[in-house]
Amino acid sequence: MPPSRVDLLRYDVIIVGAGTAGLSAALILGRCRRRVLVCNSGRYRNDAAQIMHGFLSRDGIPPAELRRIGREQLAPYDVEIRDVTVVDVRAAARHFEVTLEGGERLACRKLLLATGLVDRLPEISGLPEMYGKSVHHCPYCDGWEARDRPIGVYGQGCTGVALALTMKTWSKDVVLFSDGPASLPEADAARLARHEIAVREERIARLEGKDGMLERVVFTDGSAVERSVLFVKTKQEQGSDLARKLRCKVTDERGVEPAYKHEETTVDGVFVAGDASKDVLLAIMAAAEGADAAFGINCALQEEDLA
Repeated sequence: MPPSRVDLLRYDVIIVGAGTAGLSAALILGRCRRRVLVCNSGRYRNDAAQIMHGFLSRDGIPPAELRRIGREQLAPYDVEIRDVTVVDVRAAARHFEVTLEGGERLACRKLLLATGLVDRLPEISGLPEMYGKSVHHCPYCDGWEARDRPIGVYGQGCTGVALALTMKTWSKDVVLFSDGPASLPEADAARLARHEIAVREERIARLEGKDGMLERVVFTDGSAVERSVLFVKTKQEQGSDLARKLRCKVTDERGVEPAYKHEETTVDGVFVAGDASKDVLLAIMAAAEGADAAFGINCALQEEDLA
C-alpha cells in the first residue's frame, strides 16, 4: 500500500496498545463482531516485573504469559494484531486516521488509547539492576512478598510519607529515605515517629546487593542501612503523546481524563483504558477498564449502525 493512501474505514476500532487493557477490549469487541486492529509497540510498563499479582485466576503469572494467553484467546474473533507503533493520529469527519511507523495510514470509526504509562526511576546507582526484583513501585503488586522484611521507602514530601505509612501494612520495619533534607511538616514528622518509621535524610550513593537482590542502602558518607526491599515513589509520564495530539484533556495528576461513562474521553469517539487514565494502576483494573471501554464503543457503533 502506498504510504500516502488512507484505507478508509477498514476497521471499526483501532486499539493502540496491546497490554492487559487493550487485549481485554479487543476480546469484547471481537465477540461483538467488530473489525478490530490492535497495534502493539512492544513496550510495557511491567516489563521489569518477574511475575504479576492480584489478577484473579492468574495470580503469580509472568506478565508476558498473560499477554500470550490474551492473544491466543483472540484467535477465533475478527481481531488483527500488528506489532507496530502508532506514530500519529488525527480526527477527521466521522472517523480517525492513524499513521503507523513506516508511513502506512489506516482509518477507523472509533479509537481506543491503551498506551499506558512510563515510570521515571530515581537515578541511583544499582537501582536499575534491582528494579522488578527487590525494588518495586507498587505495594499491592509486591507487598506480600516483602512481608515482615526490612523495607525501605524512597520518596520526598507528602508522597514519600504516604508510601512509608502504607508499607506498615506489610512490615513493622520501615525506613523512609528522602535522599536529602526531608523538610517535613511537623504533623507528618510526628505521625512517622508515632508509627516508628525512621527518616534518613542522608544523600544516597548507591544500592548494594547480589543478583538483583537488595542488601543495603549506602550513603555518600559511607554509612549504610540494611534493607532487603525498596519501594520507590516514581514519577510517571504518558506512554504516548497521541491523546494530546487529539486534544483530549490530559493532566499530570490523572492522565487522560475520561469525560463520560464507559471510558470515553473529552473527544467524541476516543476512549481510554488502563494506566493511561491513571486511576487504580493494577492489571486487573486495566482489564476491567478495557472491557468497559469496549462496551461503550460497541454501544456507540450500534447507535450509528441502527440510526
